Amino acid sequence: MCNGFIPSICKVRICHNRNEEAWLIDSTQSLRYAQARAASAGPDVSHVLPGLGGEPYGKEYYQALLQEQEERHLSRAASLKRQIAQLKQELQEMNDKLKTLQEKKESPGPQGLVDGKDQEPSDLLEFLHSQIDKAEVSTGARIPSEYALVPFESFTTTKVYQLEMGLTRHPEEKPVRKDRRDELVEVIEAGLDVINNPDEEDGQEDDMPMQRQTFTESHFVEGLYRTERDKGTLYELYFAKENSHEFRHVTLFRPFGPLMKVRSTSVDTASTIINIIVPLSGRTEAFVQFLHNFREVCILQDKRVHLTVVYFGEEGLQEVKSSLRKMSSEESFTNYTLIPVDEEFSRGRGLDIGAHAWTKGSDVLMFFCDVDIYFTLEFLSTCRLNTTPGKRVFYPVVFSLYNPSIVYGNLELLPPIEHQLIHKKDAGFWRDFGFGMTCQYRSDFLNIGGFDLEVKGWGVEDVHLYRKYLRSDLIVMRTPVSGLFHLWHEKLCADELTPEQYRMCIQSKAMNEASHSHLGMLVFREEIENHLRKQAYKTQSRAED
Repeated sequence: MCNGFIPSICKVRICHNRNEEAWLIDSTQSLRYAQARAASAGPDVSHVLPGLGGEPYGKEYYQALLQEQEERHLSRAASLKRQIAQLKQELQEMNDKLKTLQEKKESPGPQGLVDGKDQEPSDLLEFLHSQIDKAEVSTGARIPSEYALVPFESFTTTKVYQLEMGLTRHPEEKPVRKDRRDELVEVIEAGLDVINNPDEEDGQEDDMPMQRQTFTESHFVEGLYRTERDKGTLYELYFAKENSHEFRHVTLFRPFGPLMKVRSTSVDTASTIINIIVPLSGRTEAFVQFLHNFREVCILQDKRVHLTVVYFGEEGLQEVKSSLRKMSSEESFTNYTLIPVDEEFSRGRGLDIGAHAWTKGSDVLMFFCDVDIYFTLEFLSTCRLNTTPGKRVFYPVVFSLYNPSIVYGNLELLPPIEHQLIHKKDAGFWRDFGFGMTCQYRSDFLNIGGFDLEVKGWGVEDVHLYRKYLRSDLIVMRTPVSGLFHLWHEKLCADELTPEQYRMCIQSKAMNEASHSHLGMLVFREEIENHLRKQAYKTQSRAED
């Protein structure tokens, strides 16, 4: 079937254009019929449309229908003209490229291609589909290590959240530079075209024109994209009506050419429960802060969560029980489980216990969370949208806040936590070396073998699990997320850690303290103070003279 947004193949597009031509002819006839009916209908005359239970419709209905149809057809015709012009240009470039390749293949000597291994596919459709297959659109590719994965970047209509910061770039790009803005606007418009003009294979019913819901740019929720140099750019777009739990998910791919539609599906998250699993030992004050965030976001707003707390040891256990009971009593909230464990703390062990303790059905979406994590309502939606059992797991990149005593050292009082949640390079950084916060279904966690429970203490167990998914057939979604923050706390690196764990802990401690510039000010504090004393002495000497 010839369909898709801006297909890049001549034979596909020609077939599609013939269908569009027939469609335009039918539409013109329909418009003429509706116009004649509207003209013939007087102000007091009603007509009955067949198949609608005999409900009367007057002249105003036909005029509204005519105007809507006319606008849709004009928009569609303009879009087709742009696509045809773009296609002609792309087709000419592809023909020139193929001609050059053919000449190279026919020429003898070392410049020719050997055994056909490096030959471009003769069929452009085959080539573009091979690019899509290599780009992890439908199934995951087995990746040797966490360093080989190309992460996504996330964006809204006004911001891009980027990982590759360097010393001159910011974690949040706002305003978005013009070339990137034009690209993303084109992509969003392409996604809207796919949704508002569905193909048969999209599984949407062909409603009456007056009943069909039309999506606009205001319904765009969030998007992800990543570019691989040898494949192209993959886009994942999500649209939703206001106050709706049903999302339209559009996947687009640009194989270094025109955009291609891959698929368009509906994602209903209304009944998707998230089991938030928190392993804990001590840290009761931090737990009180966590419950405050949990109450505001999960209980009062989202209302589709379950909290599982796995607590190690006896010290602080009663305070945790008391905090949970108080929250339960004040909010009439019973969807929580407290599991006391009389063992030495192990994060992997705690998460494993929490995953196995689920009894409300065989499968559930799990969010592995720490007590220092602050998340928003939007993050819970992102967690649901980017996980699919048996297909995708989600590893968001957390924005880690620096030590507020350093960041806000010039203020008498520290601002409240809610005011510290900003994406600035002096306020924090994308924690791209951390893999502890993750959304995945219980069935995938169990099938992959869970954590390596031989690992004790801090750090390495998360990387081991992440590597398992990278080497599986599941797609690993990795992207910075605007609604997920790691709150600063003093980090202690225990002597009992292995050398590898201790090195990772010290590295994390240094990265977590302050920005490059702030750390520089601390390191060179004595030099700065000497400079200030010299300047003060010079000023005083001049005044005395």
